[in-house]
Amino acid sequence: MNRLLQTIILALLAGITYAASPYDNPDTIVVARDGTGQFRNITDAIEVCRAFMDYHKVIYIKKGTYKEKLIIPQWVQNIELCGESRDETIITYDDHANLQMDASFWPAETSQQLIAMGERPILGTFRSFTVRVDANNITFKNLTIENNAARLGQAVALHTQGDRLIFTNCRFLGNQDTVYTGMEGTRLYFDHCYIEGTTDFIFGPSTAWFEQCAIHCKANSYITAASTPKHIPYGYIFNQCTITAADDVTKVYLGRPWRDYGYTLFMHCTLPKQIHPEGWHHWQKEREQTARYLEFENTGDGATIDKRVAWSHQLTKKEAKEITKEKVFQRNDEWHP
Repeated sequence: MNRLLQTIILALLAGITYAASPYDNPDTIVVARDGTGQFRNITDAIEVCRAFMDYHKVIYIKKGTYKEKLIIPQWVQNIELCGESRDETIITYDDHANLQMDASFWPAETSQQLIAMGERPILGTFRSFTVRVDANNITFKNLTIENNAARLGQAVALHTQGDRLIFTNCRFLGNQDTVYTGMEGTRLYFDHCYIEGTTDFIFGPSTAWFEQCAIHCKANSYITAASTPKHIPYGYIFNQCTITAADDVTKVYLGRPWRDYGYTLFMHCTLPKQIHPEGWHHWQKEREQTARYLEFENTGDGATIDKRVAWSHQLTKKEAKEITKEKVFQRNDEWHP
């Protein structure tokens, strides 16, 4: 066999060996627990997606309960996870911060230190998530993300690290720390979503816009705990949202600053009678000098401002006019969800 023919055969074999994945295309992948889709688990569908895709790919998730600790890795992008039904397509898990772990879960040095102190390693808040999104340009639609752990500590349902994330018509269910927006400088957009929790159940350093969302308070506590960095101009913005509270709830604060310069704005929102007349809590006294807490033209029994803390701010109409999605999300990439 001459050398030229050998080269041709080897090239053909290489082409067969390294052929593109059958899922390397913009076609929709279907996930179904009953086996009627290409995959039974969402994790498996994520795994077949090509790294850094330059096209839009939909993972369609049929009705069902998917008990998965789901991670969208950093090298995946342009994926849309679309549920068949917001209330009946459920991603759930039940980890919580105080869950005791086997020592092998932790680095040996950490485990030895804890054991030497007579303690067992625990999971911690930031490992308690049900869904963690490390990637950019990811969309979630028409589904529920839940952490159904008992009230034994912080239990995150959604943990975000990526930028340009969109959540449309989704539910986020949990107790303490339901939604963690975990990376400064990232931008998130929640549209017509439902979020419930007990304490600090929307928290973190990201810039996030909540448009016409329903926010439900399950305990006397705090809705938000923003940790917006000083150099980031916007943190959490709730626009035309409706805040509700459970029947046994009597005192809810709009927020408290997890870090010094936490930024939270409620505008054109409906606030229930359970909102504490002071509105906001400082967490630490010195943060009254730095926290950025604002309101504008809210309505409802909890919107009365005559007893609001002096260190919060009521926007003027001129100031409010400057708060737009385009300005809040402005970067060099012209992202407009």
